[in-house]
Amino acid sequence: MRIPIIAGNWKLNNTVSEAVALTTALKALVADSIGVEIIVAPPFTALSAVHNVIAESNIRLSAQDVFWEDSGAFTGEVSAPLLKDVGCDYVIIGHSERRQYFGETNECVNRKVKAALAHGLKPIICVGEQLEEREAGGTETVIENHVTGGIAGLSASDLLSSVIAYEPVWAIGTGKTATPAQAQEVHNFIRGLLTNAYSDEVASQICLQYGGSVKPENAAELMAQPDVDGALVGGASLEAESFAQIVKRAI
Repeated sequence: MRIPIIAGNWKLNNTVSEAVALTTALKALVADSIGVEIIVAPPFTALSAVHNVIAESNIRLSAQDVFWEDSGAFTGEVSAPLLKDVGCDYVIIGHSERRQYFGETNECVNRKVKAALAHGLKPIICVGEQLEEREAGGTETVIENHVTGGIAGLSASDLLSSVIAYEPVWAIGTGKTATPAQAQEVHNFIRGLLTNAYSDEVASQICLQYGGSVKPENAAELMAQPDVDGALVGGASLEAESFAQIVKRAI
C-alpha cells in the first residue's frame, strides 16, 4: 500500500514568526492524523524555526529547492548537506515556477535529484504541461520528457526514495483544477513510464502526487483516483485549517 503524501509548498510566503505560528496551529490540528505523510515546505529562512516546532511530531520538513554542488563559490545557493543539517527530509525539485522563471532544464533537475538522494533527502520531482501544450495534444510528450529527464540514471532504489508530483501548469494558482479523470489519466501514464523504465513492482510503489489548486473541496475526489497518492498543495497550505482538512481527506 502506498502511503499518501500531503505536502504544503509555501513558496515565497511567511516570515519566521508567521511560519512558527502557522506550523504551531497545524501541528495541533493534525496531531491525530495517521496513515498519511504530512510535509511543510517553508522558505529557506524559516526552515530552522519550523523544524524546532515540528520536532517529534508527525510533520516532516521540506525545502523548496536545492543546488547540485555540496559547497563552494556558488553565491545564493543552498546545498543538500545544509538542508539535512537544518532538519529537512524532503526537497521539492523542478517546480514549474523554477522552470518558468529561472530556466531550469531537465538536466538541471536531474543533477539536483541526484544531489538530494546522495545526502538522504527525498526529492519531490515536479512535472507538468503548460495550457498551450495540453490544448495542442502534447501533454504526454511533455510529461514523458520531464519524467525521463528527471529520473535519468537513477537506480530502482533511488526511485523508491523519490516522489513524483504532477502539476498541470495551467492549474497552479489559477483556481482551475484538473478533473479527477484528467489527473488519473496523467498519473496512470506516469506509472506506465516508470513500469517501462524499471518494473511494475517498482512503479507500483512510487507515490504520485497531484498539484494544482488543491483545496479541501476537491481533495477527496482527486485522491480517490487509483493512481493519485497525495497532493502538493500551494495556497491552501498557507492556512492551517484548510491544509489540515486536506490532510484528513487523504486518510
